[in-house]
Amino acid sequence: MSQAIGRTCWAIAEGYIPAYSTGPEPQFISHETVCILNAGDQDAHVEITIYYSDREPVGGYKITVPARRTKHIRFNDLKDPEPIPHDTDFASVIQSDVPIVVQHTRLDSRQAENALLSTIAYAHN
Repeated sequence: MSQAIGRTCWAIAEGYIPAYSTGPEPQFISHETVCILNAGDQDAHVEITIYYSDREPVGGYKITVPARRTKHIRFNDLKDPEPIPHDTDFASVIQSDVPIVVQHTRLDSRQAENALLSTIAYAHN
């Protein structure tokens, strides 16, 4: 049996998808990624809400992470209810019906010397 670990509410206070990239696609397209670990025995039903500095939040990005699995979701690929605009600052809140662990990763390939950063998200409860 696996043990559920983590929290049910996470926040990533910063996000930014550059307007352009260099290098071969899809590996080197600039992107923001939310990495979700579900170590428990139940599927995690996850909802992401995106916050902007100049408009109302957009919510309802729904993802299922199967039990005892991990899933990496590029913010670039979120389309429903609407795509996240490039060249725009944003933040996100990730809520789940079971405990999960959330990590944030960014690949910035606007120049030939790529930059990759990764950090654990803020866990609320």
